[in-house]
Amino acid sequence: MAHIRKLVSDQDFQEAMERQAPIRVFQNDHVVDAGGIVIRFDEKFVVIQSGVSEIAYHSRTSCEFFSMRKR
Repeated sequence: MAHIRKLVSDQDFQEAMERQAPIRVFQNDHVVDAGGIVIRFDEKFVVIQSGVSEIAYHSRTSCEFFSMRKR
């Protein structure tokens, strides 16, 4: 069973990045990215890498981020 945690603060994103937790990204109540890990973030964007050459930039203000952790 998966455990879900909403990422809001810089500390949340830092912990998810260090744990390499899979991330789900929602925008307008739709999943726009899933399964990647946070490789970088700042006050405007979160950069998620899903594969070797698959990198996505998501706005922190228009998206919601959730880390997935398996029990």
